Amino acid sequence: MFDSERVADFIESCADGLWMPLMWVLLACGVYFTIRTRFVQFRMVGEMFRLLGDKPEKRDGKRPISSFEAFAVSVATRVGTGNLAGVATAIAIGGPGAVMWMWVIALIGSATAFVESTLAQLYKRREKESFVGGPAYYILHGMHSKWLSATFAVLITLTFGLSYNSIQSNTICGAMQQAFHFDPMYVGVVIVVLSLLIVFGGIHRIARVSSIIVPVMAIGYLLLALVVVAMNVKLLPDVMKLIFENAFGVGQVAGGAVGYTMRAAMTAGIKRGLFSNEAGEGSAPNAAATAHVSHPVKQGLIQSLGVFTDTLLVCSCTAFIILLSGIYTGSAEDGIEMTQNALSNAVGSSGTYFVAIAILFFAFSSIIGNYYYGETNIRFLTNRRWPIIVFRVLSGGVMVMFGAMAKLTLVWNIGDFFMGLLTLCNLVAIVYLGRYAFWLVKDYRRQKKAGIKEPVFRAGDLPAIERDLDAWKD
Repeated sequence: MFDSERVADFIESCADGLWMPLMWVLLACGVYFTIRTRFVQFRMVGEMFRLLGDKPEKRDGKRPISSFEAFAVSVATRVGTGNLAGVATAIAIGGPGAVMWMWVIALIGSATAFVESTLAQLYKRREKESFVGGPAYYILHGMHSKWLSATFAVLITLTFGLSYNSIQSNTICGAMQQAFHFDPMYVGVVIVVLSLLIVFGGIHRIARVSSIIVPVMAIGYLLLALVVVAMNVKLLPDVMKLIFENAFGVGQVAGGAVGYTMRAAMTAGIKRGLFSNEAGEGSAPNAAATAHVSHPVKQGLIQSLGVFTDTLLVCSCTAFIILLSGIYTGSAEDGIEMTQNALSNAVGSSGTYFVAIAILFFAFSSIIGNYYYGETNIRFLTNRRWPIIVFRVLSGGVMVMFGAMAKLTLVWNIGDFFMGLLTLCNLVAIVYLGRYAFWLVKDYRRQKKAGIKEPVFRAGDLPAIERDLDAWKD
C-alpha cells in the first residue's frame, strides 16, 4: 500500500544527504572562483552598473537582446517565491543565522555566477533571430560530453519545469488561503487553466504583460520593506547581532546543540539562498546566452550583479521584516504565511493582502519562466513535437495541481533534491571550463587598461577552441 509519509521522509533524507557535502562544494567553488578571477564581483562593481546601459547595434535591421534585457529576464526568475517564502522557510528551519549564510553564498556565489554566465556567452550558438545557449551547450561544445550535456538538460527540465512549478503553485495557494481563505484545490484549478492557456499558445503576450507587472510589484514590495525597516531602525543593531550570533551557534546550549544549530543555519541559508539567487545552479546562463554583447565578460558581470540584487537587497528586506516582528519564535507557520504575518504585524492586515497579490504575480511569472527553461532544454535534446506536448501538460497541469494540494515541506524537499543534482552537474562543468573564463576576464581588463572603452572578443583570440565558438567567428 502506498505510504505518502514514508515517501516524504525518504525524499527528505535523500535531499539532506545530498546537501551536506554539496554545501561545502558550493562554498569551495565560490572561494576558488573568487580567487582565480581576482575578486571580480567586488573589483568590477562599477563596470557592472555601467554595462546595464550597454545597447547592441542592430543586425539585419533587427535589434538584438541587450545586456539589460537578459539581466531583466534572469532577475524576473530570481525575484519571487525564494525572496518571500524561501527566506521565511530558511529562518523557520535554521533560525536567524540562516540569513548570514544566505549573504555568504551570495557574496562568494556571485563569482560562480560570473563564471557560468561568461561561459554561456562564450559557447552560445547562432539561431535565425537570436542566440541560444546555457550549460547544456557549454558542456557539449566545451567538454564535448554528450551524456553529461543530456543529463543536465534532463535535470534542469525536472527541476524548473516540474518540481519548481509545484513550489510556485504551493506558495500561491498558501498565500491566497492565508489572505482570502480560498480553498487551495480551487486556486490550483485556476492556476492550471491559466498555465495551460499560456504554455499552449499565449506565452509571448502574457510574458510581455508580466514583464511590466512583476517589476512594479517587486519595486512596491521593496519600498514597503524599506519603510518597515526605517520604522524600526533602532532595532537593527540587535537584529544584526542576533543574525551573526545564531549563525555560529553563539548563545545556544553547549555541546552538540551548538554544532547542530550552526549546521542547520548553514544548510537552510545556503539552500534557500541558492534557490533564490541561482548562482551556480545553471539556470541564469540560459538567459545570459541570449544577449548580444561584444565580449563574453560583459554578461558575466551583469549576471553577477543579479545575484547581489536578489539576495543582498530583496532577501535581506524580507529577513529584516520577519526578524523585526519577532513572530519567527515559537511559530508553527513557515513559508509565505510567516512573511504575511510579519508584514501584517508591521503595517496591519493590508500586509497580508499585499503579499498575496505580489506572490501571485511573482510565482505565476516564475511558472512561465520555469517552463521556458524546460522547453529550451527539451529542444536541445530532440526536435520531435510530442515530448513538448507531454512536458506542457506535466509542467502547466499535473505539477501545478500537485503543488497546490501537497504539503509545503514535501514540495520544497523535492525541489531541494533536484536542485542539488542540477547544481552538482553544472559545477563539474564550470570547474573544468573555468580556465577560459579566467582568461577572458584578464583579456577584458587588459583592453580596458589599454583605453578601449568597449572590449571586443573574437574566436581567434582563443585558437585552441576557436572551432567550438560558433557565435564569435565574425
